[in-house]
Amino acid sequence: MWAEFLYVPNVDGGRKFPHATSNDIHIYQINNNQERMTRDIGLEVKVPEKICDDPNCPFHGTLPVRGQILEGEVVSDKMDRTVVVLRRYLKLIKKYERYEKRQSKIHAHNPPCIDAKVGDKVRIGECRPLSKTKKFVVIEKI
Repeated sequence: MWAEFLYVPNVDGGRKFPHATSNDIHIYQINNNQERMTRDIGLEVKVPEKICDDPNCPFHGTLPVRGQILEGEVVSDKMDRTVVVLRRYLKLIKKYERYEKRQSKIHAHNPPCIDAKVGDKVRIGECRPLSKTKKFVVIEKI
C-alpha cells in the first residue's frame, strides 16, 4: 500500500500524500463535465449521496478519520456545522460486579453532505482536533 502514492503536482514540483492512494479516490461526473472526488475513508460506511465542498469532510475533503468509532444520538444541531452527540454506555463496577449507566456528550463536525438533525442516530469517527472541543466527525447516519 505504501509503495503506490498519488502524485499531486504543486508549485514546489509536487508532493506525495501517503494517505491518498490512487485506489482510494473515486471520481464522479456531475453536470456539464464537472468532476467531484469521493475518498474511501477505510471504513465500511455508506458514502453520502450529496456532494459538499467542505475541506473538513472525510469523503469530499482531506480530513483523515482514525482512532475510535462511536455511535450515539444527535441532541443539538444549533451550531454551524457542529452537532452534539449523546453517547450512552455501561460501566462495570468490579467491587459489586454490577454495571452502572453513564452518558457523555461529544461535539462532532457535521459535514453538509451528511447534515444530521436532532434525533438522528449517527456514527462518529475520531479525527484531528478541529477546534477546542471538536475532535470527532459524523461519518454516517444509522
